[in-house]
Amino acid sequence: MNTIAETNPTALNVFSHVSEGDTPFESGGLRDFFLYRDLGIAAATGGQVIAQLVKANMAPETGTGWHRHEANFHIVIMLKGWARFMYEDQVTLVKTGDCVHQRPGIVHFLFDYSPDMEYLEIVSPADFTTIDMPAPCAVPAPTPWA
Repeated sequence: MNTIAETNPTALNVFSHVSEGDTPFESGGLRDFFLYRDLGIAAATGGQVIAQLVKANMAPETGTGWHRHEANFHIVIMLKGWARFMYEDQVTLVKTGDCVHQRPGIVHFLFDYSPDMEYLEIVSPADFTTIDMPAPCAVPAPTPWA
């Protein structure tokens, strides 16, 4: 991973190039049943934006729970597989090639996904927060993995 921000952490909006082998998928992100791969954008933008790859690591059992994010901008682009979300009271299937803009404050729940699910998540700011929310409706059961 090459960024100017590595040598000058106060630099904003610097060039960054992260190759496939530069950053591994790791646990320890927001959800323990996903793996995350940092794409270097938070460092390159001085924390203004984060871009990360997220992929399934375990079968969906409890999902993310109802929550919202305190963020100005949040998109999910499905690269492989599929995921089912509840956005407020609506089931939304997000499949390969789809892009979802999660408007600020939308209450949602990712409850089901395929074993090969992988998506690109871009959020601003990089240190966005997640707040648990009461359930606005029931959530369907996830699809068992074979």
